Formats: sequence, C-alpha cells, structure tokens
Amino acid sequence: MKKFSSSWISSIQPRKQRKYRYNAPVHIKRKFLGSTLSKELRKKHGIRSISVVTGDKVLIMRGQYKKQEGKVDKVNVKEGKVFVTGAERDKKDGSKSMYPLNASNLMITELNLNDKKRLKSKKSEE
Repeated sequence: MKKFSSSWISSIQPRKQRKYRYNAPVHIKRKFLGSTLSKELRKKHGIRSISVVTGDKVLIMRGQYKKQEGKVDKVNVKEGKVFVTGAERDKKDGSKSMYPLNASNLMITELNLNDKKRLKSKKSEE
C-alpha cells in the first residue's frame, strides 16, 4: 500500500484527510503549523498567518492556558505541537513539563525576524 499521496488532500472523506495529515512528510507537515498574526502585525506586514518559529511571542487563544502570553521554546514538526514558556504543567514529583499546544490555537504577537527570508517567502506565495 502507498505510504503517502498528495492526491488524498483533494478528497472530502475525513479518513483520507486524517491519513494525509498523519502520513505527510516533514516538509509538508511544516505547513500545518500556521498561526494567525495579531491585528497590528497583519497591518504592518500585509499577511494573515505564518508558520510558528522558535522565538516568536504568542498569545494562547484556546485551552486551559487561554489568555497567557509566552515565547515559543520548541516546535515539534513531526507531531505538530508547539511548546510555549508559561504553559507548563506540574508533575507529581514537583517538576514541570512543557504542555504541547496546536499552532492553530495561538496568535503571534511578535515575530522572530532572525531569518531575513521568512517574510519574503510568505509574500511571494500570495
């Protein structure tokens, strides 16, 4: 059986959509990590959303950490999860562990512009 096919994305069947997302290679999974920009950043850069990168400042919009702001510590592309400072849970032994969040539940309030090509590549797509 075929491991991955880009034709699955054109299907409306939920099982094929799940299969597409689960079996997608990492360079395609990177595109699933898009997050909306704040209103100020939308006006400034002229784009609505962009992929989350380590170093961005984000506002958590959904879940138990809603309305908390923090910096992106780690992005796990393979699992599609983002880890933010401030969104940590206490374990029984007293230590803290990072709480995994979906990029779709975040709003970027400040961009990490260390990569000069980050915004240029996004604008050229549109």
